[in-house]
Amino acid sequence: MALRKPVLAGNWKMTKGPTETVGFFADFLNAWMPRDDRTVVFFPSDVSLAAALDATADRPDVLLGVQNVHWERSGAFTGETSVGMAADAGAKLVLVGHSERRHVFGETDGETAKKVRAVLDGGLIAVLCVGETIGERRAGDAEAVVRRQLAAVLPVVSAQEVERLVVAYEPVWAIGTGETASPADAGAMHRVCRDALAQAFGREAGDAVPVLYGGSVKPDNAAELLREPGVDGVLVGGASLDPAGFAAICGAAAG
Repeated sequence: MALRKPVLAGNWKMTKGPTETVGFFADFLNAWMPRDDRTVVFFPSDVSLAAALDATADRPDVLLGVQNVHWERSGAFTGETSVGMAADAGAKLVLVGHSERRHVFGETDGETAKKVRAVLDGGLIAVLCVGETIGERRAGDAEAVVRRQLAAVLPVVSAQEVERLVVAYEPVWAIGTGETASPADAGAMHRVCRDALAQAFGREAGDAVPVLYGGSVKPDNAAELLREPGVDGVLVGGASLDPAGFAAICGAAAG
């Protein structure tokens, strides 16, 4: 299942229980009419996935995913969700390697690779997040960090599976801070991601992988970011919690 570009994705993190989820989609679906020239995705919390599925049952243009999985199929992993469980619950995509998983919960590059492998084995789409901290950027290591994060994962993805891979570049220093990479900075790092994908899978296949930008995306900067060559969509945090605001972001992308 290849996603139509641009891809407009909302990561709700640890917000919106089932009741709020129903209310959100009542407003969002009224504001956002179906379009077949882009892909709209939400990543609600696990406990709100069923409510989101019910609320979007008549809108197949809106896809849903989960924010994290464990790489094992089952077992004594209290609090975790397997890929099979996520798929059975109705998820189509999985966020992997989000900066909060890496920097708050200590997820390693190796664990991220195992999760991507599990997601692909389970038939879902992996949205792989990569990005540098402010310290790494100031040290001139932004490109090296992103290449390292990609190098840990791309070898576990086959050429036949690459259509189920999405990369999200999210500079850690721009997430939830109000700071945003300039369109030129975002474009430069997206070219780094694209080059790594081309080296792994060939230019044509690498160019087909959506590369999203994440980091303080808002209705007033979305259009400028999305106009930058190589930016195939956005992964939105706080601004995706407002139905009218996120509908505006979805509409900011050129078809």
